[in-house]
This record gives sequence, C-alpha cells and structure tokens, in this order.
Amino acid sequence: MTEEAELPPAPEQARDVFGDRYGDAVRYAELLAEAGVQRGLIGPREVPRLWERHLLNCAVLSEVVPEGVTVCDVGSGAGLPGIPLALVRDDLKITLLEPLLRRTNFLTEVVELLGLDHVTVVRGRAEEVMGKLPPVHVVTARAVAPLDRLATWGIPLLRPYGEMLALKGDTAEEELKSAATALSKLGAVETSILHVGEGVVDPMSTVVRVEVGESPGGVRFAAKRAKAARTGRARRRR
Repeated sequence: MTEEAELPPAPEQARDVFGDRYGDAVRYAELLAEAGVQRGLIGPREVPRLWERHLLNCAVLSEVVPEGVTVCDVGSGAGLPGIPLALVRDDLKITLLEPLLRRTNFLTEVVELLGLDHVTVVRGRAEEVMGKLPPVHVVTARAVAPLDRLATWGIPLLRPYGEMLALKGDTAEEELKSAATALSKLGAVETSILHVGEGVVDPMSTVVRVEVGESPGGVRFAAKRAKAARTGRARRRR
C-alpha cells in the first residue's frame, strides 16, 4: 500500500501570482493531490512539490502569452499548464485538448468546480481535431513529447502568425537545435528560448517559443487543412 504524500501549504508567491483566484488555485492543488493521484494522473511523489514544480511553474507562462488570445493546451493531462494559466488569465479563451477519457473527465470536473467559464475541454488527439477546432493564436504544451514531434501536433492547430509555447527543462536548447529542420518544414519562421517566473520559481521556467508565418504546418498540412475545412462546410450544409 502506497503511503499518502501530504500537500504542503501554498507558498507566499502563490498569493501574488493567482491574486483573486488564489482560493481556486489551492482547491486545484488539493484536487491534484487527492483525485489526481487516485486516478493516476500524477504520481504521489509529485504531491510535496505540486506548488513549485507544477502550479507556479505553469502559471508564470502567462508572462509571455499575449492579451485576449485563443489558446489550445495540447496533451493537457491533469490540466498543466492550461488550468494554472486559466486561473491567472481570464482574458484568454482556452481549450484543454486531451485524448484520454479519464483525464478529460477530471478536467471537466475541475473546470466546472472552479467556474472557469473561459475554458473548454475537448477529448481528442491534435491530429484528429485539425480543421474541426478553430485555429488558435497560441498552442501550449508541457512534457508531452520531444519538440520535433510536439511541433507536428501543435503547429497545424495555429492560425497564421501564431506561436507555440512549450515548457521544457534542461534539454530545451538541445531539442531546439535537433528540431530545426522539422520546424522549418512546419512553417516556423522564428524560434527562441525564454526564461519566465523570476522571483516566483527557482529555477525559472524554460519556454521554447516557435513562431509561424502565414502557413502553419507548412505544405505538408495545407491539403489536410483545406480538406477538413471542405468537410466541415459540407456537414453544415446538410
């Protein structure tokens, strides 16, 4: 039998970061520590470091997300980074995209419990929803896959001149170099590595930013996108 790990009190920084939503952030942390562990969404060893490693680490992503945009959190899992981002930014329209039913059930419960009216939960894989979901300004992801593979899922969901923001660790620079060719083929026009959360998390959160031009996904996905759009129009006419 696994011994239950105890959720530590929220650090002082959490009050500043989450502001009026601080109480909701605490409730979300409790849900992760309880139902999240019980349903296998996070490991019990993560509970003692939920605040620093997960909630705050994800919430500071808001520093580089533009105002009033649409966001798709690909492979949202237990809601990271999508839900912490939603708690600090009610100006965003956020879609939590996740293929597994047990995870989408959890996400739906959290969204309803916390009253996150600007958040929608969608069950599906990124490659399945292209053309079915409206293209977004920003795609976010955390610990989903290596950057080259993540880009093939996330970039085609973007609208022209959108950007993908991927939370990465120490391997960010190495991944960015090895993915350069793949990113170029997918329509990336600029890439950079950002560090966010100064004074909030230590070490700071590392974000890989991939900006696209007028054709997200490049030539490879142009035909798929056009076909999906035609199929959508045909269904609406029926």
